[in-house]
Amino acid sequence: MFPIVEARPLARDVKLFRIHAPRVAKKRQAGQFVILRIAEHGERIPLTIADSDDEGNITIIVQGVGKTTKWLNTLETGDSILDVVGPLGEESEIDTFGTVVIIGGGVGTAIAYPTAVAMKKAGNHVISIVGSRNRELLILEDEMRATSDELCIMTDDGSHGEKGFVTEKLQQVIDRGAPIARVLAIGPVPMMRAVAERTRPHAIKTIVSLNPIMVDGTGMCGGCRVLVGGKSRFACVDGPEFDAHQVDFEVLIQRNRLYKQQETESLARFEKEQCEAAKQKSSCRLEQST
Repeated sequence: MFPIVEARPLARDVKLFRIHAPRVAKKRQAGQFVILRIAEHGERIPLTIADSDDEGNITIIVQGVGKTTKWLNTLETGDSILDVVGPLGEESEIDTFGTVVIIGGGVGTAIAYPTAVAMKKAGNHVISIVGSRNRELLILEDEMRATSDELCIMTDDGSHGEKGFVTEKLQQVIDRGAPIARVLAIGPVPMMRAVAERTRPHAIKTIVSLNPIMVDGTGMCGGCRVLVGGKSRFACVDGPEFDAHQVDFEVLIQRNRLYKQQETESLARFEKEQCEAAKQKSSCRLEQST
């Protein structure tokens, strides 16, 4: 069992967990991830390691969108997770490139953060662009500011920073004419595809971190197969980072939708169970008070 030493909300439906996993914390590098299983018959889910500390804790940031992530976000400090396997995947390529642009969309900022830290430590000039639908959903602003030479905040509704999409700010940075050695984009698949199309005409090396359906994390099941440069690659062992200009995003979107119906049904059952449990708890309290 892996104890949760800290659990706190960062934004609506987004929660930060620090989990005591000393072997993972000791070896993890930027870009790598773990696979969690909450309980014996639970689903395995991959989550990127956002940070680690000298006490042997790793940090993950979870957005509750499906059954397992919503279940995970009900856990609190002092609870435990059954399995934490990792670190998995190839680490980010870190070198002194020059000027690098780090783009985080929504909870993707949690994945971009450790690479931004590593790029800064390597001596790069780091321009970070982080975006969300509104101010309430923005995460890690202070942390990204601390590791960036320039931080640009974008919100869809203009409630914080500038109104607009991260791709619009990226275009402005490109139009300045400053030499950009590399772009790293992490977030929703449509956003990463849009970033790739902005940088392609300028031949700017662009990396995206993919999070396809994944089961075992060892390359054995083939669930995380993606098409890159016309060849099948496995995100768990060949990635999760790939050349954005080589990724077939259309195939990725289709594969991510394969189990949409089952995921919807599973989430509906989970929410019904949570609702019934809450009603039972309320009923018990009423019985005790009478």
